[in-house]
Amino acid sequence: MAMGQRTVSVIPANPIYDFKEKAKIKKLRVAAYCRVSTELEEQQSSYQAQVDYYTMEIMKNPGWKFAGIYADEGISGTSTKNRTGFNKLIDDCMAGKIDLVLTKSISRFARNTLDCIQYIRKLKEKNIGVFFEKENVNPWTAPENFSSPSSEAWPRKKAVP
Repeated sequence: MAMGQRTVSVIPANPIYDFKEKAKIKKLRVAAYCRVSTELEEQQSSYQAQVDYYTMEIMKNPGWKFAGIYADEGISGTSTKNRTGFNKLIDDCMAGKIDLVLTKSISRFARNTLDCIQYIRKLKEKNIGVFFEKENVNPWTAPENFSSPSSEAWPRKKAVP
């Protein structure tokens, strides 16, 4: 190298994930997770209402592609062990089939705070967002709300199913 010449190396930036930017490139593959904890009749109507509502919400958004409804009926949210719909959702997310998950509330996603944080972080590592409608929280846009179990985003008492 001649005296006075400098070599410049370009290091590409790590992109900050932005759903709006991704949506410009392609439609977001959006799925919903629905759950009721009992098989009582009033819970069944709530379950069907969740399924119908999220199906319509996803289908009517022109920037979204319907990636499915994942659901568990009559199953508690305190553990993910027997929640086949939830586990299938997570598996499909990890397989790259889903970009965004919609759910009614944090308590529908997981009642166990540590499980909830673990799965949110796992999905976030794969650039998959989760939107909790009741709390109007998306960990991508408000990550500070999901930094610890003492956060105000977490329900203080057990919610009514």
